Amino acid sequence: MQKSDKIYVLRNALSELSTCNADEAITLPSDCYTSEEFFEFEREEIFRKEWICLGRAEEIPVAGDYFTTELIDEPLIIVRGTDDKVHVLSNVCRHRSSVIVEGEGNAKNFVCPYHAWTYATDGQLLRAPYMELIKNFKVKECRLPSFATELWQGFIYVNLDGKAKPLAPRLKKLELLIKNYHMVQMVHQFREEQVWSTNWKCLVENFMEGYHLSFTHYKTLHDVTPTRLCKKYPGGKGYTGYESHYPPKWPPRTPHHPDLTDHEQRYTMMFCVYPSHVVALTPDIVNYMCMRPLGVDDVHATWGLATFDPNPKPKIVSDLHGWIADVMVEDKARLQSIRRGMRSRSITGSPLAPPDFEGTIWDINRYLVEKILPKMVTKNRIERAS
Repeated sequence: MQKSDKIYVLRNALSELSTCNADEAITLPSDCYTSEEFFEFEREEIFRKEWICLGRAEEIPVAGDYFTTELIDEPLIIVRGTDDKVHVLSNVCRHRSSVIVEGEGNAKNFVCPYHAWTYATDGQLLRAPYMELIKNFKVKECRLPSFATELWQGFIYVNLDGKAKPLAPRLKKLELLIKNYHMVQMVHQFREEQVWSTNWKCLVENFMEGYHLSFTHYKTLHDVTPTRLCKKYPGGKGYTGYESHYPPKWPPRTPHHPDLTDHEQRYTMMFCVYPSHVVALTPDIVNYMCMRPLGVDDVHATWGLATFDPNPKPKIVSDLHGWIADVMVEDKARLQSIRRGMRSRSITGSPLAPPDFEGTIWDINRYLVEKILPKMVTKNRIERAS
């Protein structure tokens, strides 16, 4: 089967899925997780055009603080400028395309290690050795490209093509659900960079469904947030989520903001800001992942934690880190297994579990179809007409 034929078959499958009702919710076709052609649609229609979370603003609290990352082959510098604003700049020198800086730190300027072209933290070129000898070259007219940036609830988002509508308006209803947690006031404790051997959607789905909590995580999460107590809430244009409730005998999670109601203190607020920012918000902490696909089978994940207590004891942070790391070990085993299973030719579509357990996956599926199906239809028409 030729590539165009495979996309045609997949397009038809997604068209059928788009007409399903919630009570007919099914999984995406396996080709959505294994096809290089489908992944190219995701790169261009989602990760280049949508708001993608890169981390928390607290990670760069003072002017000159920065960290680096890469989003679909676009090296980026995330930096706090002298204007106290967060900027997302290209991390590629305007001369011969060398990556300028690696890792994280604090810098007055960014100096390319190849030929010492020097840039201010707002991207303006300051110095280019010997380039004054080039007649038509003007230092003041050269700068690093910057990308559209938005802060929401303490998180940094970037939009590569600069054409996305503002993020905050599509999350207004979500903000009402989480406002009493005062997440923006929580204090950053750590971040880690990891590569997971799975399709990016599998990791998003895994974080966002409660169906596996009592089975995959029987030793780590079942006693705290059992599957049977999950309760989905209505999703919105830019998000989905569910409440992961604690058993009645589970002790309160403290400290927390006094605005939290008794009811809000009894569950973890799980939500996904499409396409790839997932959050577990409890009364006392926020645990999150920001995902950036590296390919069909690998995803770069930034994992971080912030606490309501501004100065928690080191052992508390260490214990939280260890507990969450144990959970992720369990998840990695299952997702690597899924990576193998997705290649099977015997896979057929499967019904999703009831909405409280996997309704979030149905929301994610519909989001993906909405973003990608129109482009697939257009591309297929062009190819068949040529």
